Amino acid sequence: MAKPGEPWNIRPAKKRASVTASIKAEVETKAKDLIDNVLKPKYVLPQPVEAQFNYITDIGAKWYRNYFYFFSIYACPGPNALSPTFESKFARMEPLGGGKFALYFMRYTGKEWVGIGDALSVDECMKAIRDDEWFVP
Repeated sequence: MAKPGEPWNIRPAKKRASVTASIKAEVETKAKDLIDNVLKPKYVLPQPVEAQFNYITDIGAKWYRNYFYFFSIYACPGPNALSPTFESKFARMEPLGGGKFALYFMRYTGKEWVGIGDALSVDECMKAIRDDEWFVP
């Protein structure tokens, strides 16, 4: 039983797997290749004439804290736009250790990550992001 002032959660905090520099470099290289050769040609289209709605202007990927994210940058052409652009994440890779990752997609609400794969290699993650319909920017 928890002592006064202690949290009631009895499970220990999840220890994050450390990511080596070589794994980071591998992930970044393969993500850049996927973005440049598959995702950008498919989803980044020329600016629409007389654009009224948001459209994708770029796709990128980056490490943030202990996760690797894929994101798209949208332009907001309307006169009432709060910002000229915004970033929207659509895929997340969580390192599990040993070169394996958990793979998540962003739910349509934009507020919740949903796990779709566990203990996947970097190549398996890139293939899923390329081919799976859950990972549309």
